Amino acid sequence: MPRDQAGGNGRRPSRNVLGERLESCSVKPVTGFFRNGCCDTSAEDRGSHTVCAVMTAEFLTFSKARGNDLSTPVPEFGFPGLKPGDRWCLCAPRWQEALEAGRAPRVALRATHEGALDYCALADLKRHAVDLS
Repeated sequence: MPRDQAGGNGRRPSRNVLGERLESCSVKPVTGFFRNGCCDTSAEDRGSHTVCAVMTAEFLTFSKARGNDLSTPVPEFGFPGLKPGDRWCLCAPRWQEALEAGRAPRVALRATHEGALDYCALADLKRHAVDLS
């Protein structure tokens, strides 16, 4: 269960990097550490799948070169493979690595969990935002 998901146990709802309620990232394809469409996290999520990223061909090539092939389907695990334009809960350290390499994908801030701030600066995330008005 997500570490701060709302429920009968009195925990607060998950928050995004803007301090608001966490929004869904994607249900097609379904994403998130819990495969519930949200970039929620818990202690079991060692990769911190907290950044709602909008895939680009450039980033998918970068990720594959770094040993994490997100574009090839893996049907036995129900993974359709990602394509440019898909939104995906990306590991925050991988997003930071891509930023440092000049390959960071755009970010949906309202769907990016506040836990991403353990690895990424809010100013960097905002510079790559797709949902700031």
